[in-house]
Amino acid sequence: MATLLSCFSLVVFALGSLVPLHFAKSLVFADLCFGTYALQSSVTGTARANAGGRLWHSMGDEELLRRASAVPRAVESRRKAKKVAFMFLTRGRIPFRVLWERFFRGHDGLFSIYIHASPDCEEEPPEASVFYRRRIPSKPVEWGGPSMLEAERRLLANAILDACNERFVLLSESCIPLFDFPTIYNYLIGSALSFVSSLDDPGKAGRGRYSRRMRPTVTLAEWRKGSQWFEVQRGLAVGIVSDRRYYPVFREHCRPPCYVDEHYLPTVVAKLAPGLNANRSVTWVDWSRGGSHPATYKRRDVSLGLMERMRRGSKCVYNNNNNNRTTTSSSCFLFARKFEASALARLLLIADAAKRWN
Repeated sequence: MATLLSCFSLVVFALGSLVPLHFAKSLVFADLCFGTYALQSSVTGTARANAGGRLWHSMGDEELLRRASAVPRAVESRRKAKKVAFMFLTRGRIPFRVLWERFFRGHDGLFSIYIHASPDCEEEPPEASVFYRRRIPSKPVEWGGPSMLEAERRLLANAILDACNERFVLLSESCIPLFDFPTIYNYLIGSALSFVSSLDDPGKAGRGRYSRRMRPTVTLAEWRKGSQWFEVQRGLAVGIVSDRRYYPVFREHCRPPCYVDEHYLPTVVAKLAPGLNANRSVTWVDWSRGGSHPATYKRRDVSLGLMERMRRGSKCVYNNNNNNRTTTSSSCFLFARKFEASALARLLLIADAAKRWN
């Protein structure tokens, strides 16, 4: 076991050492953005300031989306540090909070956190946590219904208000990071494309969910399916929250067994920005066991082998924004789900062995 842990540590260290120098330089800029377009914060403290300040406000969805639609589609100044917005769509608390806190530690000013949780959940993380007071005004969410998409747009709109947020990733409470922060940050900031899975599935669970009532706004030939868990760059994020043409059609006509979170974004991105999308998700999800829900990993399932399969078990194309080069990569997934809370101890053990999240 000790030998395996040592090998795993070396693998992770080697990956981190391959970060290009021009990426590393972007890590030293001070964060000059928050507050320009964001909501005013009445909260102080290092951890909270690093994550972006308090997020609570009194805007309704219509006003929020209108404000988010009006902000710049790009980080304007080269002197400002670009940030990755981590958007957590949760039922309640985040069971892997400790793991994520290790992940974020030492990278102040390069990330911001947003949480959409059930209004019934009143639990607040400790004041020293980067998750403290990072909840946005939230509404109840019904699995597979239009409220799921509304929550995603709500998260995006809140995150867009921070003018330094350049990349936006949707996560759940059962998600974990597969690499350390610098690796994930550089991968996303350095990409020329967004990561939205968008497939033309001819089967019952694909085209079979299409409603002819969506015509002519969305035709069957334009209908797409993909993973709910997306990652988009700023320009596309603003386009999503600005959408007034397609969103009402999906809200009205995509009802179970049509699941709007699996079809809206894949279809809209394929229509509006096909050349700006890598057409894949960066979140590992295991559907091999069949059924309407993916596999859930328990404590006994967590192993070095599982982690390495998630990290290195695929081949994909990566488009580098800095040198306009396209390469084949074995690092296709940056996050993974679904994990039970019982898996935390073993995940922390692996993180400790790798010595990269401390």
